[in-house]
Amino acid sequence: MASTYAFSAGAHGDWRISSIAAYRGAGLAPAEALTIHPWEPGPIDDPTSWRLLGTVSNLRYATRDEVAGLRARQEGLDRRQATHAALIPIKKSAAWWDLAQDDRRAIFEETSQHTAIGMEYLPAIARRLHHSRDLGEPFDFLTWFEFAPADEPAFDRLLARLRATREWDFVEREVDVRLVRTEPV
Repeated sequence: MASTYAFSAGAHGDWRISSIAAYRGAGLAPAEALTIHPWEPGPIDDPTSWRLLGTVSNLRYATRDEVAGLRARQEGLDRRQATHAALIPIKKSAAWWDLAQDDRRAIFEETSQHTAIGMEYLPAIARRLHHSRDLGEPFDFLTWFEFAPADEPAFDRLLARLRATREWDFVEREVDVRLVRTEPV
């Protein structure tokens, strides 16, 4: 069953926003903090700078062996030492979505090696992908990463490697939001 989460940015939250940088396309409005919570339809009680919705769902481009490898190596979120995080919202181009599923898979993994690159950084960097495209959101994906402060340089290398792949030729909007946990787990 899919779970939908809201990423709400404003004056208060569980995570202090240390930076918001537009990597491609338009950025996001400045904010001081971010809260992630299960989304419920209805009005927003607290004022926010922005709110993004994403659904945790099945892995779309991964093979059975890749899923097994990810599950075996990745640790969960909310680890005590993982006090730093990044929210990376991404929107891909219409050309990406015009490709057939197997063509997207070929670019995603066989050409760009997205999963293989990511696995090199496990278990230090934990992640959870949220799908937003079918919710009518401004981004197609919201990727949430958590890591210890000492692992931030490795996270930057991970991003640089992914951004250098053919898959990123199809990214038209990407924002890098860096965060620090405000309360211990």
